[in-house]
Amino acid sequence: MPEGDTVFLAAERLRAALVGKTLTRTDFRVPRYATLDLRGEPVDSVGSYGKHLFVRTPRLSIHTHLKMEGTWRVYTPGQRWTKPGFTARLILATADTEAVGFSLGQVEVLPRTDEHTATDHLGPDLLGPNWDPDEALRRMRTHPDQPIGLALLDQRNLAGIGNIYRSEICFLRRVHPATPVAHIDDLPALVDEAHRVLTQAAHHPPWRALAYGRHHRPCPRCATNLLARHLPDPDEPTRADRSIYFCPRCQPPAFE
Repeated sequence: MPEGDTVFLAAERLRAALVGKTLTRTDFRVPRYATLDLRGEPVDSVGSYGKHLFVRTPRLSIHTHLKMEGTWRVYTPGQRWTKPGFTARLILATADTEAVGFSLGQVEVLPRTDEHTATDHLGPDLLGPNWDPDEALRRMRTHPDQPIGLALLDQRNLAGIGNIYRSEICFLRRVHPATPVAHIDDLPALVDEAHRVLTQAAHHPPWRALAYGRHHRPCPRCATNLLARHLPDPDEPTRADRSIYFCPRCQPPAFE
């Protein structure tokens, strides 16, 4: 799943391509908005919050979420797309640019005044200008028994972390992913690490994973083989488990 840095960088690309220009064609390939035509609307701004992206005109906010496989690509008019056409869910075109959202997991159009409803339930945005680590800590501490590997993934705590970075953050802090929040020795330092990792990934790409995707490969610190394990979420039992990667030596369980 694309994470906060991917959405942040996508917003940067769309901002450079669309802001200050007038839409000459829009094509919403989702039933709810199939007849919506925003030709003539100027693009005021493009922004992101966690994994959510917003393209704004004076009246409306086009809200998209990449979910598992979504991506935004920017082309010149007539340029051949690099993704199959049948996966396009949204096309926003200007006189010299064509922005295409492929395999988007969510597309909705909101009045600008209602944009906040898409993010009100989320914790602080790790890559936002108003990042608030104290609020993130407060939210995490309201569920002291939640494993840290799930707490980091819970967008209601802090917005922007997905499966890759939760593995990396736990690895960097030498914390076993099943450790309950209440048993993390230095939770503020872990939250600061989350902010540092995502900021580095967004502003100095590419990010090289130290633990994620390295099952049975040597730990960069101690050379012990890394492991991959599922961490079931009791609050979302129908969601497919996603593997989290860790070092059994550097990240021992809190309770043996």
